[in-house]
Order: sequence, then C-alpha cells, then structure tokens
Amino acid sequence: MGDQIARGEDFEKKAEKKLSGWGLFGSKHEDAADLFDKAGNCFKLAKSWDQAGAVYVKLANCHLKLDSKHEAANAYADAAHCYKKSNTKEAISCLEQAVNMFLDIGRLSMSARYYKEIAELYEQEQNLEQAISYYEKAADLYQSEDVTTTANQCKQKVAQFSAQIEKYPRAIEIFEEIARHSVNNNLLKYGVRGHLLNAGICQLCKGDVVAINNALERYQELDPTFSGTRECKLLVDLAAAIDEEDVAKFTDAVKEYDSMTQLYSLCWSISKGMFI
Repeated sequence: MGDQIARGEDFEKKAEKKLSGWGLFGSKHEDAADLFDKAGNCFKLAKSWDQAGAVYVKLANCHLKLDSKHEAANAYADAAHCYKKSNTKEAISCLEQAVNMFLDIGRLSMSARYYKEIAELYEQEQNLEQAISYYEKAADLYQSEDVTTTANQCKQKVAQFSAQIEKYPRAIEIFEEIARHSVNNNLLKYGVRGHLLNAGICQLCKGDVVAINNALERYQELDPTFSGTRECKLLVDLAAAIDEEDVAKFTDAVKEYDSMTQLYSLCWSISKGMFI
C-alpha cells in the first residue's frame, strides 16, 4: 500500500511540474493528464480515497484546459466514486460537476445516471428532501430518453420519501400516475397492483375513509382485475377497520397479508396513528 501511495505521489509531483513548465499547443496539459491518471490509479490501489479523489479533480481540470468536457466529466465522476468511500459531500460536489458537463454536451442518459447517484447519496445521509429533488431530476431525464423502467424506479423513490415526510398527496399522485402508465404496458402491468396498494396506503395515512373508498372505485376502473387481488382486499379491510375504529380488525387484516414484512411495519405505524 505504501509503495502505491509513494508512486502516486511521485506521478502527481511530475504532473504538477509539467503544468508549471512550458509546452506547445496544450502538450503540457496532455502530459500532466496522463500523469494524474496514473497517480489516481496508484491511490485507488492503495485505497487512499481522498488522495485519489483530489487527483482526479486535477485530471478533470487538465481536460477542461484541453477543451474536452466529456473527458473532464468522466474524471469528475471518477473523483466522485473515490470520494464516495470517504467524503460524501465532496462526492456529491464532483457528481454535480459531471452532470453539468454532460448536460452541456447533450449526454442526457449520463446526466440522469449521475443525478440518480446523487439522490442515492442523499438517501444514505437520510436527507430525504434533497433525495426527492434529485430522484425527480433523474426521472425527468430518464423519461426524456424513454428509459421508462428506471424513470419509474426514481419516481417510486420520490413517492416513497414523500410519504415518509407525510406529503401524502404528492405520493398518491405519483403512485397513481405510475399505475396509469403501466396498466397497458406488457412489461410493467404486473406492478400495477403494487402501485395502487401504495397509493391506497397513503390515502389511509390521510385518515379519510371517504377518500380511500372513492380511490378504490377509481383503481378498479383503471384496472378491472384489481378488485380480485389481495391488495384490493387489504385496502378494503383496512378502510373498514379504520372506519369502525377497530384495532384488532386492522391488525388481523395486515397479518393476513403476510408476504411483505415492510408493508406490515408501515401498516402498523398507520394503525397507531389512526387509533391512539
């Protein structure tokens, strides 16, 4: 490890020396870029993530001097992936730089990918407001590129976190939107019942039994098969239990739907809010 760090530092010093010297037609930046790249590889092998991240930022600056935004964006992404191991704030900053450059050169799919990575980092930090913001940006770009499945995954994250911070109308809107767009898609239609279930649970969180019953009517119109599903039965039973203020009935309905532990926890938290 120590040998790799020493090699990396040597490459970095040589690169800095190149930049401080004289060169024709950008050659010093090309030579320095090659040396910074070698330094970065050495630091990665040594798992010296901060040093690797910092040197890839220097590599990005060299590529910018050479007017190569694509290479600069890739270098910023490399820096971010190193900083992910040690410094989330710097990782996010580098990914932002990469996204801005990819947007400038029209690489929307790459921009979407890195917006999603930023969202995931904020999610890890439990910064749900920021995670929502970046998942929305990623979803918009994926949608513009017709990458529907990944766009829907990002939208589901937005809906999930919106529900967690009690922005239930926004969560309901998104879950219902995904269901509508999926119902006639042969690849996505099998997920419709899950999206409608999530929307229905958010309706329950609002504590409006009339609204959930109206929603159930809409869901059955949207997907005629929904009325025969376990998901629909669960929502009907939960709505009835809330209307009757019957904790035992609510708990029994959740236990009957026993295939999703996370769902049980969510529904139990609803029951406490409804009945305490």
